[in-house]
Amino acid sequence: MHYDRTITEARLKRVLDERIRPAVYPESVPLDVSVWHAPGEPVPVAEGLAAERTPIAVGTKWGPAWGTSWFTVSGTVPGAWAGRSVEALLDLGFDENMPGFQCEGLVYRPDGSPVKGLNPRNQWVRVGEKVTGGEQVLLHIEASSNPVILDYHPFLPTELGDRETADDSPRYRLARMDLAVFDRTVWELVQDLDVLGQLMTELSAGSPRRWQILRAVERALDAVDLQDVGGTAQRARGELAGVLSAPAHASAHRISAVGHAHIDSAWLWPLRETVRKVARTTSSMTALLEDDPYFVYAMSQAQQFAWIKEHRPEVYARVKKAVAEGRFVPVGGMWVESDTNMPGSEALARQFVHGKRFFLEEFGIETEEVWLPDSFGYSAALPQLVKLAGAKWFLTQKISWSRTNKFPHHTFWWEGLDGTRVFTHFPPIDTYNSQLSGQEVAHAVRNFQEKGGATRSLAPTGWGDGGGGTTREMLARARRLADLEGSAKVVFEKPSAFFEKAHAEYAHAPVWAGELYLELHRATLTSQARTKQGNRRSEHLLREAELWAATAAVRAGAPYPYERLDRLWKTVLLHQFHDILPGTSIAWVHREAARTYAEVAAELESVIGDALTALAGDGSSGGTVVFNAAPHGRGGAEAHGARLAGALRPAPATTRRRAGGGFVLDNGLLRVEVDGRGLVVSVYDPEAGRETLAPGSAANLLQLHQDFPNMWDAWDVDHFYRNTVTDLTDVEVLEPTDDGSVRVVRCFGASRVEQRISLPAGVRRVDVATEVDWHETEKFLKAAFALDVHTDRVAAETQFGHLYRPTHTNTSWDAAKFEACAHRFVHLAEPGWGVALVNDSTYGYDVTRAGRPGGSGTTTTVRLSLLRAPRFPDPRTDQGVHRFRYALVPGASVGDAVREGYRINLPERRVPGSTGVEPLVSVDDDAVVVSAVKLADDGSGDVVVRLYESLGGRARVRLAAGFGVVSAGVCDLLERPLGAAEVADNGVPLAFRPFEIVTLRLKRA
Repeated sequence: MHYDRTITEARLKRVLDERIRPAVYPESVPLDVSVWHAPGEPVPVAEGLAAERTPIAVGTKWGPAWGTSWFTVSGTVPGAWAGRSVEALLDLGFDENMPGFQCEGLVYRPDGSPVKGLNPRNQWVRVGEKVTGGEQVLLHIEASSNPVILDYHPFLPTELGDRETADDSPRYRLARMDLAVFDRTVWELVQDLDVLGQLMTELSAGSPRRWQILRAVERALDAVDLQDVGGTAQRARGELAGVLSAPAHASAHRISAVGHAHIDSAWLWPLRETVRKVARTTSSMTALLEDDPYFVYAMSQAQQFAWIKEHRPEVYARVKKAVAEGRFVPVGGMWVESDTNMPGSEALARQFVHGKRFFLEEFGIETEEVWLPDSFGYSAALPQLVKLAGAKWFLTQKISWSRTNKFPHHTFWWEGLDGTRVFTHFPPIDTYNSQLSGQEVAHAVRNFQEKGGATRSLAPTGWGDGGGGTTREMLARARRLADLEGSAKVVFEKPSAFFEKAHAEYAHAPVWAGELYLELHRATLTSQARTKQGNRRSEHLLREAELWAATAAVRAGAPYPYERLDRLWKTVLLHQFHDILPGTSIAWVHREAARTYAEVAAELESVIGDALTALAGDGSSGGTVVFNAAPHGRGGAEAHGARLAGALRPAPATTRRRAGGGFVLDNGLLRVEVDGRGLVVSVYDPEAGRETLAPGSAANLLQLHQDFPNMWDAWDVDHFYRNTVTDLTDVEVLEPTDDGSVRVVRCFGASRVEQRISLPAGVRRVDVATEVDWHETEKFLKAAFALDVHTDRVAAETQFGHLYRPTHTNTSWDAAKFEACAHRFVHLAEPGWGVALVNDSTYGYDVTRAGRPGGSGTTTTVRLSLLRAPRFPDPRTDQGVHRFRYALVPGASVGDAVREGYRINLPERRVPGSTGVEPLVSVDDDAVVVSAVKLADDGSGDVVVRLYESLGGRARVRLAAGFGVVSAGVCDLLERPLGAAEVADNGVPLAFRPFEIVTLRLKRA
């Protein structure tokens, strides 16, 4: 037989695209179209429906960036179409390659009930299956003219990311607005040829199956009369029936498809637009569920359910009905699909508390799978939190984006910081936006790394990022791939069904211990510093608000602000979404976030102020009460308690001139030298008799790098950024100040930095307060500390503990971690002596090693990442004034690092008053840290205390209560009982595993 494969394949493509697809809609008539352009922000549905329209013609431009236009289409079904299926085709000016990233619409009936969403891959609205002719059609479309931010030439700076900077020019041209006959037989033929054509090209050229399909396709194309496609489509389908009915091999991989639309709660659109994206997508998905009993759809993020409940109740009613029917499946159990690197301990726990509780209260559903397909790496604290939230499975596919090393597993046990293991799956299809194309399905089979041990994987199926969801074409593919020779077997089912089967067949899956580090998007730890500072500050204010409000409720009978705290927590949790906190959204999102964080801070300060006033006693007595919200005592105040301010204070540090220029600061515990360049060149620890800094090096050295990654500007920092560095050593001002600190001012480029270096009295710590007026572009600012410490690892704080990362680059896995995340501290040590670097608002850091002069031994340099200046998606990222506080703590143990990290983030509060305050709870071992003290969420008045072991060892402690305790119980994160706890002498004895989290519920007498 002569070789003609490529000829037939090319023939299939042309005939399908140019003749058969257009024949799906063989006849059409135009609809009448009118429009009202809403001024400003979106209006309520009722207002949009009622607004007066003006006629608009197809071909007319419409829609400035971020505008809303309400279109009305009307027409009459021709009598000649009686008995046929009719659909409205509504093309707002779509680009089929950009579903979710450009204009979109939501179709309403005249009564205001939603029909479905419109996007480039879903432009049809059913009018009738078998019309009689003469039916009147009247539909309304709420159309949003969202601009394209990520265009065909990606990552170009644009002003379109904020309504305040975008221009008013119309961005779209109204395209097709028709009534059309829908020929289902032709549509089914398209699906047949699509599936077979895609499968055929994934099979090897030597496969008999490929040639069987090729010949069947050839016969089908011969059977089609190109001038009468509709009349010959069924005959063509008959030629394909044989190859479509050939069953899959017994050993075929099994794919559990689940309908999905990953909707970023904000990204290249503002929060307010996400509300509408969710409404559009859920309208389409509930409609598809009604059309097709085969379909199952999963949706994560309780916040998105809450949005449509509040803003689009007519849509939410449909969602709630579909959930009750069991095929619209809430998944994830988190308030949003958050970043998991940077949220603090309590915040990450509360993501589960508020997410799971919403699903329980609204639907009576206990979500068991954690669903985070797109976050930028996964904290080692997660497995324990997953278990404590009552979940048991974890899913992501993002690690497939790593650029250096291929992750070795797709189904495995993930072991967290404390040893807890959670059954985990990475879909080998390597996307959360699967279309179930032949290429995707074949890739999933080839890519699956558990062959021989496991047989199945999951495929989230539907248009995502900007929403859209599953289409009828995807369902048609799945049906054909259910049992088809040469393909994996595909079935739509719930994620829980997949996990149950996967676990049953692969219970002894391999184990991965530690964090799931994404070898990409490392700059998300630094971009948009104001957003990160707002998050850190909000988290610690929430800790204080709960602590002092609970103390005031127990001690003074003050009302506990349940509703306010619930609302404020949800606001903070929303802004931990994986494109907000990481700093990768458009300018509009971060501008609003800054305002929101300011409002959150003001309200929390009010809550805290009310509680402290209730606790401090007589404010007219002339006394001052010092409150300490940290979990460690300081300055005479117990942890979580308060003391009357005393008159005696430790002697302040001395400041004197340094020989050769600069100044020497000395507080008896440390001696610090600042040279004539304003650099810290010596930090001497007299007790240990050793110098902290590397020989010939400096600390607090500001370094500026060129920073222009190959792509993903706000997301990425590529390793080559280190090739170019400028040490900022020129000094404009170097002077002592009245408070004993040294003031240093530098100017560079268009920017200015002012620092105050100080030695607090009575502590072994060097404080640095930094203010940067930042006006650089595509630059990266770091603060370097070269330390005379020889170590192969560094401890970095994460949620509820710390993890160790290498300081060397022995392997590609080690080298890939050239930028990593730390919360309040990093700590490095030799046996018996260590150094901590603590901060109040940064997350990114890097660590390198260098040989000592003479080649004996090594030193270690730790650098805090302060600021970046990428130009996409926000062209003015981080421009303006920023303030940071960080501190170097020589001679520190890990416990000292924990304590100093809390100290810098929870400064003491001084309030007029007359009495100290006994802590509600205390522990007798600093290894165990109290992370939250609050009243129970159910309003019972019980006191809830969350604790964790912070050093990575075993601990036995006694939690003492400063109030009468009737009973105590261990509970999960949602404050549900797990077991009883012993109460003895008004305290609770506890034993902790390394990094174990324990939540106690104390019933008050």
